[in-house]
Amino acid sequence: MPLLTRMLSAPLSIDVRRGAIQDLGTLLADRRIATEGRVAVAVGPGQGDAIAEDIAPSLGSAEVFRVGGGTVDEAVALSSKLRGGSYEALVGIGGGKTIDVAKYAATLAGIPMVSVATNLSHDGICSPVASLEHDKGKGSFGVALPIAMVVDLDYVRAAPARLVRSGIGDVISNLSAVADWELSHSEQGDPIDRLALTLARTAAEALLYQPKSIESDDFLTVLAEGLVLSGLSMSCAGSSRPSSGGDHEILHAVDALYPGTANHGELAGIGALFCFFLRHQYFGEDPERALTVAECLARHELPLVPSDIGLTEDEFARAVVHAPETRPGRYTILEHLGLDESAALKAVGDYVNAYGR
Repeated sequence: MPLLTRMLSAPLSIDVRRGAIQDLGTLLADRRIATEGRVAVAVGPGQGDAIAEDIAPSLGSAEVFRVGGGTVDEAVALSSKLRGGSYEALVGIGGGKTIDVAKYAATLAGIPMVSVATNLSHDGICSPVASLEHDKGKGSFGVALPIAMVVDLDYVRAAPARLVRSGIGDVISNLSAVADWELSHSEQGDPIDRLALTLARTAAEALLYQPKSIESDDFLTVLAEGLVLSGLSMSCAGSSRPSSGGDHEILHAVDALYPGTANHGELAGIGALFCFFLRHQYFGEDPERALTVAECLARHELPLVPSDIGLTEDEFARAVVHAPETRPGRYTILEHLGLDESAALKAVGDYVNAYGR
């Protein structure tokens, strides 16, 4: 009887705990990631330098490169240095921008990359996608999945609380993305990967009903693992589909129209809640899911309505209309409804009346 299976890319190691960073050298050696000690380290602003000093004894003569921003040019420049140094692996230490630059640079250089996250702001810390700025805006680029993932909760706790809350919004938005994927499957016959869908939804459900706060190691562990599962769901699907639907279209539209308004996870959370509101308004779906998402976002002090992120109802409605243009070819509830400016403004007004605080 034939055994039917498929091979999935996944990190060799995922270590989420206090003090995890101290065992990074052992991880590289034991997993045969770097057997000769030729390791490069990319650090970002904030805690990157401090962590690089902490791990220096275990990494020997590793060379440290500083990453200032999240641009394609910076990633390409780093990849050139990596190729010139004949490194066995790159360790990326920092937040989302630093990790994305490191993933792209390592992919271009053809070497494995170890992700060491100093905050839990979004699922890019362990995903096959790098979000980088270029001369025409911001784009998503396919990259190799990190070969190992380290989250030291001591450093996560030292990061601004807003960054941790951002990760919550990003994971919770999986629920909206999954619903959109199922919609595109039923309406257009788009293929759907049930395993990828399961990974994405499981990550969000575990966080949605986690009663503790970001002050708890238990909660931070669930959040970190949820971000990893989100990354794996994208690896499984071969696209960002299981973690990016109408919610992220709204996110990207706000970023394009009103740069600097809010961070990634804050926008993903409010985008997801608005999409669930649309499902209730236009499809007659049970509002329970939207209420549960709203309660989770509110419990963790994330924004719910446009005014929470400094936008007017008109501005948010404009972003909703513009959102489908950010992901051509992707079918979500926004493409399905095709709201014009008048309909979008009315929907946003009703949404604010329902969830405004």
